[in-house]
Amino acid sequence: MLDRILASAPVYLLVAVRCFALIMTLPLFSSKSVSRIAKVTLAAYMAFFISPQLSLNEGNFSVYASFIRADGAFNLDFIFLLVGEALIGIIIGFCISIIFAVFSTAGQFFAFQMGFAASEVYDALSQVENPLMGQYLNLVAMLVFMQNHWFQMLFLGGLKSSFETLNAFSIVNYNGNLVSFMLSSLTRLFRDALIIALPMMGTLFLINVAMGILSKAAPQMNLLAEGFPILILTAFFVLTAIMPQLTDYFIESFYSGFKAMGRLFANLGGGGA
Repeated sequence: MLDRILASAPVYLLVAVRCFALIMTLPLFSSKSVSRIAKVTLAAYMAFFISPQLSLNEGNFSVYASFIRADGAFNLDFIFLLVGEALIGIIIGFCISIIFAVFSTAGQFFAFQMGFAASEVYDALSQVENPLMGQYLNLVAMLVFMQNHWFQMLFLGGLKSSFETLNAFSIVNYNGNLVSFMLSSLTRLFRDALIIALPMMGTLFLINVAMGILSKAAPQMNLLAEGFPILILTAFFVLTAIMPQLTDYFIESFYSGFKAMGRLFANLGGGGA
């Protein structure tokens, strides 16, 4: 194994840097609960399996050949190439993080109406203060992500295709595709989060309206004490009832998100050629 790595050391190092930058920005893997040794080891194994399929003589990595010394010694040009590969890995991980941010944002939308807005705790997946419902939807989305083989497609298919289409010069020579993709991703984030939270928000809004009418009709009734248990029980009942439809929409969100990423990489690869 060591001889195989040394034989293609420049390519292996370029691949390993992109893989490590991706792992450091991916949901779940970027968590501090995952040790740094595990992240480095996973990146090294990913680079070990991917680097033999790449070559400096042909393919996407052939543009690097003129920047790497024949004797294998490091130079300033190669360091800039490593920085570019790390930037590509960070961009890919950030795009995937936007896809997963949809579910935690949806939980934040209706957590306030449920009365869970004050129950914000640290979420290890998103690494931000997140309401309990946001964490719950995030965990469900992660399970759906694992169950539907998106994880294998990301590492075995998507990551490999990124090496076939993207190089460090693709980021330098982009024509605005990256900025427009980020803006459209943020728009899609709030749109998908609102679609996920809309049934819950609508139901809880109707309950609040009904309690307001009853409070005006019978002021002597203390509806504030009964209002919170009713909202919580109704919210969990509605969430349980619509969970099959939510999981289907989770799958659709993953599919559309990764499809948009594929189009972005194709456009960047064409611009950097």
